Amino acid sequence: MVGNVAETMAELEPEDFYLLSGVEQGMRFSEWVNVEKIPGYAGLSEENAEYRIDRCADRDLIRRKTIQYEGYQLTFMGYDALALHTFAERETVTGMGSSLGVGKESDVYEVETYRPMALKFHREGYTNFREVNKERDYTSDNNHVSWQYTARKAAEREYGALEDLYPQVSVPRPIDHNRHAIVMEKLPGPELANAKLRSEQVVGVLDLILREMDLAYRAGYVHADISEYNVAVSDDGIVIFDWPQSVERDHENADELLARDVDNIVSYFARKYPSETPDVDADAVADAIVGGEFESVRAFAGSEA
Repeated sequence: MVGNVAETMAELEPEDFYLLSGVEQGMRFSEWVNVEKIPGYAGLSEENAEYRIDRCADRDLIRRKTIQYEGYQLTFMGYDALALHTFAERETVTGMGSSLGVGKESDVYEVETYRPMALKFHREGYTNFREVNKERDYTSDNNHVSWQYTARKAAEREYGALEDLYPQVSVPRPIDHNRHAIVMEKLPGPELANAKLRSEQVVGVLDLILREMDLAYRAGYVHADISEYNVAVSDDGIVIFDWPQSVERDHENADELLARDVDNIVSYFARKYPSETPDVDADAVADAIVGGEFESVRAFAGSEA
């Protein structure tokens, strides 16, 4: 788990951000930035750079290695600080609050803008960079790839999808994006996995989810990783979130991934609400979405629906 950088931000001076930006620039070319190159990247004198290196290292914003040569790289907290600093300069974020959720590939915090929003820091590659690098389309064509690049590309992919989908599809409204971070609308309710639906709600909520998946497909996207953990449920409906792994409709595996998404959701409802969930042919639903013929899950269920 990466720490909350908010408390550290108040201690940082403008030259500290020059140092962090310089290390970030150097990481475009090598995993560890040679200490001799940092003053040039950061636009600081050697003496000032040395002082800033110590300040940022003490605050866990950069880390050091001494094998072969003395080199530095950003930690995720350092990368967080740069993104948060940019949001503050843009006046996108005026204050940072408590954690809203910590996952394998992201940390989410409540932030203040003109009203409470969510700030999502992507963490792809933080602990399993090489595995993520192999699996994700946005890193597969690059020879030099760092966790920094992997997380930034994931955020770019997700923000682009949200911009394309909102508001015609029920996804979080995107507000701003920088580096590996996204500011977006807060989720309206708990994850589907933590929601307790009443019997009379089950088929209706399943239908809502499949309708939104259909709308997303019409808008050119397949989520590609949908489950009970990235659908939020409230009295106003559902919101589908976490889109960094999404693929466009013309992707060679889009229809296969759509079929998997549909099966994931239908199977979840069948497991958690076996009495209320009718027997649904998930493959037929996916085919109907692809063919532009999906209207309701009730058309694919028995008389129980």
